[in-house]
Parts: sequence; C-alpha cells; structure tokens
Amino acid sequence: MFNYNTIKPLLFKLDPEIAHNVASSVLSFANICQIPFNPFLSSHFISEPILSQELFGRTFLNPVGLGAGFDKNATMVRGTQILGFGFTEIGTVTPKPQDGNPKPRMFRHIEEQSLQNAMGFNNDGLLKVQKRLEKIYPFTTPVGINIGKNKLTAENEAINDYITLIKALHTLGDYLVINISSPNTPGLRDLQNEEFITNLFVQAKALTDKPILLKIAPDMTLEDAVALATLAVEKGADGIIATNTTVDYSLVKNPERIGGLSGAVLREKSFKIFEAIAKELYGKTILISVGGIDSAEEAYRRIKAGASLVQIYSGLVFLGPDLVMNINKELIELLRADGYVHISQAIGSDRE
Repeated sequence: MFNYNTIKPLLFKLDPEIAHNVASSVLSFANICQIPFNPFLSSHFISEPILSQELFGRTFLNPVGLGAGFDKNATMVRGTQILGFGFTEIGTVTPKPQDGNPKPRMFRHIEEQSLQNAMGFNNDGLLKVQKRLEKIYPFTTPVGINIGKNKLTAENEAINDYITLIKALHTLGDYLVINISSPNTPGLRDLQNEEFITNLFVQAKALTDKPILLKIAPDMTLEDAVALATLAVEKGADGIIATNTTVDYSLVKNPERIGGLSGAVLREKSFKIFEAIAKELYGKTILISVGGIDSAEEAYRRIKAGASLVQIYSGLVFLGPDLVMNINKELIELLRADGYVHISQAIGSDRE
C-alpha cells in the first residue's frame, strides 16, 4: 500500500520545483492515457449526499477543491480528481506563454509546513491550454479556470488580457477566476482598485453567463478587503475566493525576499480576511476559502464562517495525497456530530 511518508524524505531532497514536476508527471499520466474518471470507483473520492451541493449550475460532490497554481496547464485534471478533489481550478493561464521568474523560485519552510513561491505565472499560454480543455470538458466534476495578465502587458492594457482569456475559455470551464492578487507579477496587485474592477466586470459579464469570481490578496487591511470584495459583487462578480499567498515574510524564520508564502503560516491571516468578507457578503454571493487549510477541522471552521467550498494546495506537499480523502471523511463526522444532515446547514452557521 502506498505510504507518502516513505517517499516524502526522497522528494524533500529534491529542489521543490523539481519535486513538483515529478508529481505533475505522475498525475498527468491519467490525462495522457485518457483514463476515464469515475468518482464512485475512485478509492480516494468521497461522495456522500451530506457533502453534495449544487453551485454554479454544477454538482460539487464534495467541497474540497484543488487551488490554482498546481495544475497550471490543464495537464492533470483527471489525475488530481482521482485523488479525491470535488473540483479543480487550473491556471493561472495568460494569453501568451511565459517562462515565469528566474529559478530558484520555489522554497520549502519545512518547520513551518509552508511554501514560498515566486513562479510568476509560468504557463503554456492560452492556445495550448484551450486545446487541452477542449479534449476533456465538460468533465465529471467541476473545473474552474484561473486567469491573469502577462508580465510584459502594461497595466493600462491589462484588461485586454483578461477579456481575451474570457472570450476564449468561458465555454471550457464551469467558472472563471480573475487573478489580480498574485505577488509574483509586477504591478498585478495594483489592479485591485475600483476603476479596474468596475471596467473588467462590466465587460466580462457582457461576454458570458458563466460565473466569474475574484480572488483577493491577504495583505490588505480588513476594511480594504471587504470594500474590494463588495465592489466586485456589486459589479457582477459571482463569488469571492480568499485568499492568495502573502508577502508577510515575518511569518517564517528564514524567508526569501521574493514571492508569496502559503501553507500553515498563512492560516490565520487568510482566515481573518475571509471572515471579514463573510460577515459582509455571506448569503449575497458564493464564498470560497483557501490558505492554510490542512485538516478537516480547519476546513470546517471556514465552512461555518461562510465558505461553500474550500481549496488546498500546500498541505498536499507536507501531508500527502490522502489529505483530500481524510478531510472529506472527517468533515462528514464533524457535520454529524453537530447534528447536521447536510453541509448546507453548517455553511455560515457562525454568521447566524
């Protein structure tokens, strides 16, 4: 039987990006071989009525999704969902292919169970990703598409990158995510302003009926985060994802001075931003929480705070692929212990 703890020391001897590429190659095998995905036959996939939800016009068989950044190029959709994810979010995709930032650009903080990445939207570009999605979509479980601008696109032309991506990809995913919160593209976070958000959502909503969500950074004040999320919803956003990585390097003992931190050290900062947004927007839009979630208890805390869905990424690196299955199994136990017969009863229970 596969035991992640037996190979983890070997993987951790590798450069973090090389280790990621090894895992990606394994998970891409299911796509290359076009292995059909059947959630009811996968040993890791937890599909119980208590966890199932109808959102964005799709059925989410469980609420645990793969966060953006792991499957940048839509090469692992079958593989990652075999691990048990109820949905997956690919990207970040940019119009033109780009190599990203210079290496090394991914770092482990093992003691803090956290990652630091300065990848810089390295991806194959719109055309290649589009072709891959055309081969698999619609998929058995929901697929989101995270989109961003190219590094060399000027700030005053950034909206054109997002509109280009929306036009090309909106029929190939179940929802789209506007990423203006990564710290690894110069000037990207400057787009987190009223004028850009207003113009983007007005144009985007005229192009598609597919849900379009906004992903925000954890490094704003609570007031600014709430104001930005509220504005986005008023202008047509169908949901908010909180949060991206943080540039608060004080959270780890030996930080690099580039990129964003994810994993356990992001947990409380991410939760505070999410809870502040949920206090204002729970019941008005769909909320997705991501950042430092590595247990059923933490996932349940986000759900009770108002999250319909949660996403994980860094926890997989430190705890292994059984994490998804374990979170879902234990979520069922937590729901039943509180007397709930369906997850919808727990969502936002702390807001009531």
